[in-house]
Amino acid sequence: MLDKSRLSLMLGLCILATQWLLAWYWVPVDDAQGEVYRIIYLHVPAAFAAFTSAFVLAIASIIALRSKTNANLDLSKAATEVGLMFTILTLATGSIWGKPTWGTWWTWDARLTTTFLLALMYGGWLLLHNATPEGPSRVRSCSILGLMIAVDVPIIYKSVTWWRTLHQPQTILRSGGSTMDDDMLSLLLAGIAIMLFVCISMIFVRRTNISLERELEQRSLGAMV
Repeated sequence: MLDKSRLSLMLGLCILATQWLLAWYWVPVDDAQGEVYRIIYLHVPAAFAAFTSAFVLAIASIIALRSKTNANLDLSKAATEVGLMFTILTLATGSIWGKPTWGTWWTWDARLTTTFLLALMYGGWLLLHNATPEGPSRVRSCSILGLMIAVDVPIIYKSVTWWRTLHQPQTILRSGGSTMDDDMLSLLLAGIAIMLFVCISMIFVRRTNISLERELEQRSLGAMV
């Protein structure tokens, strides 16, 4: 029987698929970029999901630091795995978008570089978690790194205004209002909301799986004693 988190995830994925179909067939073509701009409906929501995962990781890290128990790292690990997936998706779709618009798959642009750093830190968190024995040391080191990961998110977001960059400036949250067509903007905002719902659902489904895996491992070890 499916639990609520899995049902929520399945529902979110179905709605997300509908939003992508609307992005392909309903909204008009962009005058400047043509059809390629449609990847924005995957790229931007994926980026927001990666950022949201970092926010959940920060909260989970604070809870783990206060409790000092490894069980509270389950949420941190789930948020890290989901965050890494969405960060890789963000970088991949950004490269696909960048090739026809910038003429290159990759450049050490400020936003791309800080997003790449986010992926490295997510991956580093997982390596640290696996390499550190279970105990207070794992909780402390992973939680501190989790907080450092969250700090990178506002740097990514503000990078286009703090440094000269090829990346386009803010088009959604900016003074004077968005520069996007109303239909384009509405569908993009809907896509962000749906992707965040999917992201949170994935984190809680994964946390449940991690907790079950840890419980089964402990029972197996107990049976061997």
